[in-house]
This record gives sequence, structure tokens and C-alpha cells, in this order.
Amino acid sequence: MGNIACMRYVFAVLALFLSLSGFLALAEPVAVDKLVLFSRPVFAFRGALMGVSAPDRAKRAHARIHDQLELAGTHTVSTKADTLGIEVRIDGATSFVVTPGDLDPAREETLEQAAQRAAAALTIAIRESAESRSLETLTRALALAMAGTALYGTLVWGAARVRRALVRQLVAVTDRHTAKLQVGGMALLHRDRMTQVVRLVLALVYRLLVLLLTVEWVSFVLRSFPFTRAWGESLNSFLFGLVTPVVTAAMGAVPELLTAMLIFYLAYLVTQALERFLSHVQTGAVQLHWLDADVVAPTQRIANVVVWLFALAMAYPYLPGSDTEAFKGLSVLVGLMLSMGASSLVGQAASGLILTYGRVFRKGEYVRVAEQEGTVTEMGIFTTRIRTGLGEELTISNASILGATTKNYSRTVQGNGFVLDTTVTIGYDTPWRQVHAMLIEAARRTEGVRQVPVPQVFQTALNDWYPVYRLVCQASPTGPQPRALLLSAMHANIQDVFNEYGVQIMSPQYFEDPREPKVVPPANWYTAPAVKPSGDQAP
Repeated sequence: MGNIACMRYVFAVLALFLSLSGFLALAEPVAVDKLVLFSRPVFAFRGALMGVSAPDRAKRAHARIHDQLELAGTHTVSTKADTLGIEVRIDGATSFVVTPGDLDPAREETLEQAAQRAAAALTIAIRESAESRSLETLTRALALAMAGTALYGTLVWGAARVRRALVRQLVAVTDRHTAKLQVGGMALLHRDRMTQVVRLVLALVYRLLVLLLTVEWVSFVLRSFPFTRAWGESLNSFLFGLVTPVVTAAMGAVPELLTAMLIFYLAYLVTQALERFLSHVQTGAVQLHWLDADVVAPTQRIANVVVWLFALAMAYPYLPGSDTEAFKGLSVLVGLMLSMGASSLVGQAASGLILTYGRVFRKGEYVRVAEQEGTVTEMGIFTTRIRTGLGEELTISNASILGATTKNYSRTVQGNGFVLDTTVTIGYDTPWRQVHAMLIEAARRTEGVRQVPVPQVFQTALNDWYPVYRLVCQASPTGPQPRALLLSAMHANIQDVFNEYGVQIMSPQYFEDPREPKVVPPANWYTAPAVKPSGDQAP
């Protein structure tokens, strides 16, 4: 279907050219100071002659030649020297005069050479004018255009089939041989990437070939007809003039481009070697006292960025166009944009590096940052993600983490786990030894709380109306959510234990002094479940 649509487009363009040809032959565009016949430039007038300006001379010459061609004769073009310059004649009658003021300084030609060039162009234009009135010539031109169009369609169709066949063959070869290119057990090329590169290169070559064939086909069709022949010739000249400097510049840039590619390839090999080395560090096969396994991944990313930036700086002078003013201006503009807009990003990145290599916390640890707490699930260069026990995921900027106080509940725990703590406030009329024993009993009843080390109770404050007890223990979770579940379960066990021993969990407040002092008699200091130590002298 693609080839059929292409052929339809080709014939539509051909029909458009044929339909416009008659109009172009009748209405020839005349330049302001150029003499143009049948779309072919004959001569450019630059100076005035006897008070007649260059544009008027071009118009008068065009009208004069048009009248001369309507007369019978051989229409032979000749030149003759005159006091004003050199006359260009048709059948001995003057058509226009070439004067010294008409010479083009860029051509560096004499007056005689300019006149001969004008006469030759006029001869070609007259011949094409005669051909445009010949039915035999037009028929032959149409046949040539149709043959060229058929050949063009065949070549495009054949190029498409060759491209598909080459894609199949080269992809198969790439799949077979890419895995064999190894150095020290490390694959130099990736199969999927090489396959994609092969497809892209073949697609680019195919499109360039179709473009070249299209331009040549259009040029051939235009040159087949006398009234568009000049356009076809100029199209080929334009294409040649466009491609020649590009090819010349590309060939001249090949050595420097190869040097830049070699630098980038060496950088690629260095990054691959670093990746293999750091992977051994992460697995423990290589021990480094200054590099922990948990910071291997960010170290590898930073090392890759440094290597590629160094490679870019080294290859910059060898890149095509790097010495041009446009390339330098673009580099300055990009640097200015980065320096003005990336200040906050640089601060975030610096904070991320400090958190990573300062070992403030690691992935999987339970931390508290400001008012938020949870398990660290991801440590990035700009942000850190924390998942709470309620299923929420918090994204916190590294700069804010670095500026806040961070509590790490997992750093002192041996293996996986975290510290579990809670506080209660009980009145002074309850023996503190009993409160300690009940809190420890509640911790022991909570599934998931470690018994080694033993849970501990601390009296963190003696307030006006009640002391503050803090229970601290260690737990072994399997994910971020169990901490909330364990804390909830421990709170429930604390309520159960206190209810079993008839102790109210409340914080008393007073409006006046009680009639009897709120003290605990020594006989009640070891109320169950508290156990009196053997060396205690209390009654």
C-alpha cells in the first residue's frame, strides 16, 4: 500500500508540472534587471546605457527578442563590437548591447567573454523556444518523463525491499555476534541497543536514498521539457552546491570525530569497570574500610557522572563545530541558565551527598524527621522517601532533613529491627516499682518484642502531680507497618496488665491539698507483681 500511495503521489506531481508548463511558457517571469527567456537567465544588466536604466534595458531587450523570434529566419545568434560595447544579434539584427558597466566583478571576465556567455545562453533559449512549439519534441519529452517516473517508482520499491532484507540479515548477525564481544567477561555491546542502532542506521540511509532519488527524478522531469529545463539544471546545481561543502566538511571532521568517539568509548569502558568493581564491594567480595556496601549504589552514580563529564570536557575541542562562535555562544547560554536556575538543585544534591556519606540513616531503618516518622524506603540525591506504619509514603527534601533533628530508631539494634518506646503518667500513690513491673510485663506479652535485651523502664520526669514512666524495648519487624501494629499491641497489653492489678492509668490534677498525704506506705512498695530484692532494707 505504501508503494501504491507513493506512485500516486509521483503521478500527481507530474500532472501538476505538465499542467503548469503551458502557463509558464506564456507568462515568463522577467526579473527587474535580468533578461530571462523560457525560465532561462540570459544576461544581467547592471549599468545604464544612454540614459536608459538597467531594468528598462532588460524589458526592452525582452520585447525586442520576442519580436525577432516571431519573424521568419534561422534565428542565428552572433556578436559584433560597437563603440558602446558589444552587440548581441539575432540574424544580424541587434537584440541588446553588453557594456563595460554590465560586467560582474565576481566573475572576473572580460567584455568579450561576457558577450559570448550571453550569446550562448540566448542560443539555448531560442532552441528551447523552438522545441516548445514542436509536437514531436513535447511527445518525446512526455515519454521520457513517464519512463523516468516508472524507473523512479521501481527504484524506490526496490530500495524498500532491500532495506527490509538488510534489516532481517543484519539484526540476525547482530544477535549472533554481539554476545561474543567481551573483554574480561564483560560484554562491550548490548544486543537490544545494537539492534536498535542497526534499524536506525538503515532507516536513515533509506530515507536519504529516497530523497536523492526524488530530487533526481524531479530534475529529470523538469529537464525533459524545454520550458522547465533551466529549473531542472538549476536544481541539480543547487543540490551539488549544497552537498559538496557538507561532504567536504564531514570528511575533514572525520579524524577529530573519531578522536571524540574514542574518548567516549574509553569513558564507557571505565564506567563498566567501575560498575564491576563496585558490585564486588557491594557483595562483600572486596573489602574497603572507607566504602560501605550501602553507599555503593550512589557512589557508582556519582562516579559515572564524573567520568562522563571529564570525557565531555576532553572531547569538547574535537566535536565538529566546537570552534564556531555559535557553538561557543550556545555553551555560554547553557552554562548561564544552569548557574541561574540550578542553585536550589545543587543545594539539594549537596544535602543528599551529606546524608548518604554521613551515614545519617540507611535504607530500611526506622527514623523520625521533625514531626514525621517511618521506615526509609528510598534515598535519592534530591529527596528521601519514608513509609509510615499507616501506609503513607512521605517525600521529604534532603535540605529539610539536613536542617532538622533526625532520630534513628534502628541504628543501635543488632540486625533488623528498631527501638519501641512509649510513655505513661501514673499518680504518686501508685508504687513506682509496681509500675515498672507492670510495664515490663506488658512488653513481654507483646509478640514481636525482643526479650534480649531486657525491656527497661525509665522515670524521665517527676512532675507536680505524677511521675513520667518511659518503656523502652526492641522489636524485630519484617516491614514498615508492624511498628505501628506492635506499638498498638503493646498499648493494649499495658491497659490489660494495669487493669489486672487494679491500677488506673490517669494523670491526676489537684485543686487543693488532700486530707491525707498521697504517699505509698513502705509495706506496699513491693505490691504484686513487683518482687522485693534480697538486699533491699525497706520494710
